[in-house]
Amino acid sequence: MRPDGKMRRNFLLISAALALTLFARPARTAEPYHLRLGWVVAPADLVTLMFVKPGLAPHAGKTYIPELTHFAGTPAEMTALATGDLDCAALAYSTFALGIENAGMADLRIIADEFQDGVPGYHTNAFVVRRDSPINTVEDLKGKILASNQTGSAIDMALRAMLAKHHLQDKRDLTIIEARFPDQKAMLKEGKVDLITAVLPFGADPELLTLSRTLFTQDEAMGRSQMIVRVVRDGFLQRHRAEMIDFMEDYLNTLRYLTDPAHHQEAVELVAAATKQKPALFEGWIFTDKDYYRDPKAQPNLEALQANVDLQHRLGFLRSPLDVKKYADLSIATEAARHLDVVTTQ
Repeated sequence: MRPDGKMRRNFLLISAALALTLFARPARTAEPYHLRLGWVVAPADLVTLMFVKPGLAPHAGKTYIPELTHFAGTPAEMTALATGDLDCAALAYSTFALGIENAGMADLRIIADEFQDGVPGYHTNAFVVRRDSPINTVEDLKGKILASNQTGSAIDMALRAMLAKHHLQDKRDLTIIEARFPDQKAMLKEGKVDLITAVLPFGADPELLTLSRTLFTQDEAMGRSQMIVRVVRDGFLQRHRAEMIDFMEDYLNTLRYLTDPAHHQEAVELVAAATKQKPALFEGWIFTDKDYYRDPKAQPNLEALQANVDLQHRLGFLRSPLDVKKYADLSIATEAARHLDVVTTQ
């Protein structure tokens, strides 16, 4: 599987990233590294916002030049990591585990949290049906058509976990089809599917909220999820550790800025510009407790991740258990946070 659009780049973001060089102090003598970053959903993947405002990522254009590539789902990102077409990916917990076990990528390393689902007081994904649908229980999904973005993705795993709780299986009792997140609302509206996966920002669409109702949530299906983690390969990390620390420092600087209530309106405008959507779609939830939880120091919840991967094994997607701590290197995020704290106190 190749990245959708044959590794096409998000030109809006890259242009903004390169424009940062105009605001930069004299560059180091070494040529900045072209850092290839993968993402799936904006603005859930924070890299889609890091480079749209000069100053959010002060190292961009100096020690690294960001090159962003959009993927339909995290399994495609993992494939790009495997082929060497990507340096750093935002992988679902499910894709991460499959990469290690099925693709033999034992050198995968978790370096940071991207976001978590089902953290008490924060957002959890919804699985929705039409408001006028006769489907009122999970058992009512028997014989129906369900939409998931990609087989093996994090949201797909949550869907299958809930089905398993109610003794329902794909192909035997119902049909799960793959559909891009942006296309799922229309498919539900037109009756082409009976249930869709309403992740943010699509789940906040006013039209979707009007025509649909929640059947169950991801939290109900599987509890707290370390939904997305930032992942690199160990060999790359050893060669480009300094650049990755700079990248993570920029990531944390962006996170702090956007989650500051004093910057909420500006954050909304930046998200709207990056996604080419109306600000009203984001005003009521983005970077608040109605959004996904993001650890303020980018530290992933490894206990939640372990529980997620254990569930994946019980569902039959992994041949054997996996100890996730063996594949985590949190020193990058830790050092980046320390650097940023020093800079902000000077």
